[in-house]
Amino acid sequence: MNTTEKKAIVDNILELLIKLTEDEEYSVPQTVKAPTSNKVEMLTIKESAELISGLSEHTVRQLVRQGKVKSVRTGAGRNGKILVNKADLVEYFNGKEV
Repeated sequence: MNTTEKKAIVDNILELLIKLTEDEEYSVPQTVKAPTSNKVEMLTIKESAELISGLSEHTVRQLVRQGKVKSVRTGAGRNGKILVNKADLVEYFNGKEV
């Protein structure tokens, strides 16, 4: 199930809940949409190093290891990749530590 399908399900549930809680005589039909969140863009270690000039892949790995930027590990062992949250990486180098 992808994100779009999940959002559609949540929208349907919200509409049903609204219908259940409204007084039928005085109700005004309303459409409620689930709050939309900004897309999260994830970068590989290499892409992260290329994004900020002068930054090496080793430095990005150190920042992840130290917990200074948010990341997700996909896969296991040597074949696993580390994906770094682009917004957190940019914020870190703008002086807003996570």
